[in-house]
Amino acid sequence: MRSDVATLPGSPERPNEDWVAAALPASGGGGTVVVLDGVTPPAGHDGCVHTVPWFTARLGGALTELSASRRDMSLSEILSRAIRRTADAHRGTCDLSHVRTPQATVALARWDESRVEYLVLSDSVLLLEAPDGSVRAVADDRLDHVPDEVLRSLAATDRLRNREGGFFTAAADPAVAARAVTGSSPRAEVRALAALTDGAGRWVELFAEGDWADCFGVLRKEGALGLIHRVRALETADAAAGGTRRWKLHDDATVALVDLG
Repeated sequence: MRSDVATLPGSPERPNEDWVAAALPASGGGGTVVVLDGVTPPAGHDGCVHTVPWFTARLGGALTELSASRRDMSLSEILSRAIRRTADAHRGTCDLSHVRTPQATVALARWDESRVEYLVLSDSVLLLEAPDGSVRAVADDRLDHVPDEVLRSLAATDRLRNREGGFFTAAADPAVAARAVTGSSPRAEVRALAALTDGAGRWVELFAEGDWADCFGVLRKEGALGLIHRVRALETADAAAGGTRRWKLHDDATVALVDLG
């Protein structure tokens, strides 16, 4: 079993708001992967004294510890517990009821000798590669159904954020864990998996360089950093051509690839 993890900030002037961890215990064939994509709020308008990287580190650390140590809990229960633990860490100093309180997308996978469990919330994606090389994408597509013109308006987006009929992220409400896309597969049906934030998933979702199976092929050949470098090259070329296909030049991009062996 081996892992390959890479992350790059969207800009050297801003901290990376993604968070990634891969835990591969030496004691057996189990492990866990956590990938978060922090949501960037308008400056000074989230009701919190902490940064988004502070939030993703807290939430990511809790998810990693709980998913590795609490095999008796489902991934939804783990996400709920991790959100509550993180909220409790700044409940006394911050307005957690603010619609833009620090939040993140989540891609989480855990496996043992018999099965692979997964959870996805918002627009990160989890890829499961079968022994025959076929690839299945586990995604939460609710954000895809929000029109672009709505997403360009902060007020309109806020009305749909963590609301029925809109989209959901991991913020301060543990109940959102029930909204996540979850499932499991027999371990024998998954030989490798990958978790990507949308900054890395642009290779498929924005630039249409191939499907998710093609994307996994790039990961196999060039590694996690190789895929991110491909996305950066596409973004740069797009900017030179007028930049019609992205809202910002680069986004934080993170990939975790695990070969289950």
